[in-house]
Amino acid sequence: MPMLPLSTVAMRARVSGACLLIAALLAPLASAPAAPSGEAKGARMLYDFDKGFEVERVTKRDVTLRLVKRGAGSALRIASGHAQEWPGIDLPAPEGHWDLSRYEYLALEVRNVGENPVTVCCRVDNPGADGMRHCSTGSITLGPGEAGTLKVPFPPLVSPARAGKLFGMRGYPPGWGTPGTLDPTNVTNLVVFVPNPSENHLFEIDHVRAAGTNPPPEGPADVAAFFPWIDSFGQYRHRDWPGKVRSEAELKRRLASEQAELRRRPGPQDWNRYGGWEAGPKLAATGFFRVEKYQGKWWLVDPEGRLFFSHGIDCVGMLDVTPIEEREGWFEEFPGDRPEFQEFVVPQAYALHGHYAGRSPKCFGFAGANLKRKYGADWKDAAAAMAHRRLRSWGLNTIGNWSNESVTRLRQTPYVATIHFGGKELEGSEGYWGKFRDVFDPSFRAEIRKQMAAEVGRTAGDPWCLGYFVDNEIAWGDEVSLAEAALKSPAEQAAKRAFLDDLRAKYTTIEKLNAAWGTAHPSWEALLAHRGAPDRQRAWDDLTAFYARTAETYFRVIRDAVKEVAPNQLYLGCRFAWVNARAVAAAAKFCDVVSYNLYRTSVADFRLPIEADVPLIIGEFHFGALDRGMLHTGLVPVKSQAERAAAYKAYVRGALRHPQFVGCHWFQWQDEPTTGRVYDEENYQIGFVDITDTPYRETVAAAREVGYKMYPYRLQE
Repeated sequence: MPMLPLSTVAMRARVSGACLLIAALLAPLASAPAAPSGEAKGARMLYDFDKGFEVERVTKRDVTLRLVKRGAGSALRIASGHAQEWPGIDLPAPEGHWDLSRYEYLALEVRNVGENPVTVCCRVDNPGADGMRHCSTGSITLGPGEAGTLKVPFPPLVSPARAGKLFGMRGYPPGWGTPGTLDPTNVTNLVVFVPNPSENHLFEIDHVRAAGTNPPPEGPADVAAFFPWIDSFGQYRHRDWPGKVRSEAELKRRLASEQAELRRRPGPQDWNRYGGWEAGPKLAATGFFRVEKYQGKWWLVDPEGRLFFSHGIDCVGMLDVTPIEEREGWFEEFPGDRPEFQEFVVPQAYALHGHYAGRSPKCFGFAGANLKRKYGADWKDAAAAMAHRRLRSWGLNTIGNWSNESVTRLRQTPYVATIHFGGKELEGSEGYWGKFRDVFDPSFRAEIRKQMAAEVGRTAGDPWCLGYFVDNEIAWGDEVSLAEAALKSPAEQAAKRAFLDDLRAKYTTIEKLNAAWGTAHPSWEALLAHRGAPDRQRAWDDLTAFYARTAETYFRVIRDAVKEVAPNQLYLGCRFAWVNARAVAAAAKFCDVVSYNLYRTSVADFRLPIEADVPLIIGEFHFGALDRGMLHTGLVPVKSQAERAAAYKAYVRGALRHPQFVGCHWFQWQDEPTTGRVYDEENYQIGFVDITDTPYRETVAAAREVGYKMYPYRLQE
């Protein structure tokens, strides 16, 4: 899933999602533009740009500024470029710091006065903020002419007695934080920026203020009495909510009730067995999924020749686990102590980020234990079969990325396949999920061919398999970053040698290269040994040319490997998070469908950074709220389950109206563990079902409302 590490020295990225995806979060919170006067009386104005604001004193990066009249006052107009990854400005506290501990969030009004959609972010900083620690970030995405309120949540103030008692999570109960969480008593700076843009933007900001009321600490006043704070089902103990499970008997009663409901509502009557539109137009049937443009919109076409829009969910049957090491006393009646649940006590894979980073701590799977309680000894088969029944009944027709093979192999619902592979890294590169691979090294081709060969007899040639997502949210950087990374790599790096071959062919002598770049390399061998990058402006044409070659090589090699093994399946791309125009152009050239993970409130006005009429698919999106016992909303917060349902309908309908989208997949099937998944500490309320396998009825109702009518809606809108 998407993340946003920003540094005061170098602003670097990773944003999603998968799931995907992130330590300092983009938490987009868009709402209708509300006048500051509509908030609580105690709102505190930090910047209103009306009097005494000196534009020339603002620290800025690749932007120009001016004050413009807006109503009775002024707004700050920001024209941002795209030569840097994070163009923006700093708004420091005039007196050195603000104490904002009594407030719930920072808010500012944003208006897009440009001609293209823009995502605007705001980061609230303590001293030492680096984008992951000592800060909090929010964002808003607006189409041309749109306005809205960008909100950045403040964590509740943490008392010294509680600080550090909980750890290894993204979200905490009010009053229970961890070192590195934003301290609202000492806010020193605000950073307003556009993340990794591929084009120029023009927007205005105004009425920067702190508002809302920070909630009081939660749980018993005595710190010791707070523990244990997680019940036997993996739920938060110190709060009640509709749907909270109290007993194993209650789990079984819910199962019987839901099974009766699924019998009453088995699914849309106008779908064929694949979930295609049987009542709609009949196109050529090939026995596999394909893409075709029909009446001005791109569509998937199912194996029987019916129009198909991929309405799906990621991580179906995938069970997150949470660390239990160093957490003695956290869990009430810990089920991992019972013999029947020993299978869910597992050593986990390497933790990438957070408290357990670089380790493989012992973990426990509350989600799996709850499935065994609910479905019995054959819980794996029963839960897999139940997933297919649920998807159909809920108006969903696709099993998305990261899903369990125990579910997909039943071949009752179309699915996408997930491919990851190794290969030598590009040493000079960087990224949240890891370094970019060296596409010129022979290991790159060998590893993807090896992974695709393993799909023979499994997904390759299976008509239920739409196609392959290969990789996820990799670090594309800006449009010269991979070329610079090659030059920063050691002499033996294949990409560096390939780049120098191109430069030799163009310049013939090192003296001509030096004249063009303004460098003083004594020889080609010296340049090969050099570990630095040239001036971007002087070397721009060469850097962008090699970046384009790198991106095209990446997609071409993978496309060829996919088609060699599975010529009838679709190559669905790499699920872009932050990406630049050159990488998108390469994807559009070689992918059957270009994929994005788009964590925002709407995709109705989504536009590629290039002119390309190609089909698109959304690999991840979600919304989350804190009204059902969870501690973090995920990447796109809303206030309640009702708002989450409304946001779901609006998002999917926006994708249905868009002529290029052929599908959208929600991330993910089940809420993440309350105490954080081991990989990167995420503990988001982002499931269609909670940790006890109880569906969120509001979200299910929204999916049904959209899904049952999606085909005529898409064709007619």
